[in-house]
Amino acid sequence: MEILSEPVIKEIEERNVAYVSYVGNYLGNTGVFEELFGKLCGWAGPKQLMGQDTVMMSAYYDDPAVTPPEELKLDVCMTIGDDVEAEGEIKKKKLPGGKYVLMQAELTGPQEYGPAWEKVVEWLMGNNLEIDMSRASYEIYLNSPDEHPQNHHIIDICMPVK
Repeated sequence: MEILSEPVIKEIEERNVAYVSYVGNYLGNTGVFEELFGKLCGWAGPKQLMGQDTVMMSAYYDDPAVTPPEELKLDVCMTIGDDVEAEGEIKKKKLPGGKYVLMQAELTGPQEYGPAWEKVVEWLMGNNLEIDMSRASYEIYLNSPDEHPQNHHIIDICMPVK
C-alpha cells in the first residue's frame, strides 16, 4: 500500500447516484463487488450513462468492528444526472456530502483495503476527531485495476467527521 495523499479534512458535495444494495459479509469478498458492479454497469452501459465524469464508488453504513458481518450494509454506486430514472434492482438517491477525512491510496490488491481504512481511523483518533456514523463512508475508485500495469487499485477513502 502506498499513501498518495495524507489524510485531510475536506467538504464533499452531495451526489446523485444510481446504486445496487447488498446486506451481508462483504469483507474480503471480491465476488460481491464484482457482482454488484456487474449489475450496475450492465444497466448503465446500454443507456450510455458512463462517461469521463462518472464517479464509481462504494458507500458503507456500518462499523465492521461493531456490526455483525451478516448485517453489514453496502451500496455500490455511480454518479448520474438528475434526470436519469432507476429501474429494477437499480435504485437512485442523493448521497450526503459534508465534512470528511479524505486519504488517497494506491493498493496492490483487495487485501490492502482494510489496512488503508485503519490508517484513516488512526489519523482521526490521533487528531481527536469523531466519526459521524449518521452519514456513509465512501471509497471512490479513481481507476480500473484491470487497466493499471500492476493491477493496482487507486482510491480515495472518505470518512465522515463531526
